[in-house]
Amino acid sequence: MGQSFDFHKAPGHLVRRAHQIGVAFFMEETAGFDVTPVQFAILHELLDRPGEDQVTVASRVAFDAATSGSVIGRLEARGWVRRESDTRDRRRKLLWITPEGEKAALQMRDAAQRVQERLMAPLSHEEGEQLKALLAKMVYTHNPPAP
Repeated sequence: MGQSFDFHKAPGHLVRRAHQIGVAFFMEETAGFDVTPVQFAILHELLDRPGEDQVTVASRVAFDAATSGSVIGRLEARGWVRRESDTRDRRRKLLWITPEGEKAALQMRDAAQRVQERLMAPLSHEEGEQLKALLAKMVYTHNPPAP
């Protein structure tokens, strides 16, 4: 018989569980905004890069470009994002955060910070820094960040 496999200590399982916990904390902390983590990530990205194209925004937040259109459509319907065709390439959609979207995103930053603090609470400062460094190494080695 081969080596035993402890599912409850498997990195994939633990990463999935940590993600579930983080999403649950996010939903609690942002309940008043009725927003998903991906929607927040898109808004946050547009704060820093207004006028970016939809495919690049999806790539930068590590979200499937094909599905991002519906997520962005929901943000657009709420009046938080403005989407326009690029004048040089009508197939390319450019995105801007609206003043209402900017206000909401900035208010949600405090909630997002509380999520991070809750998630890292069981760890010492040093352990938290080590975990972030190791997760970044794992994630960006397998999938380098978009430029």
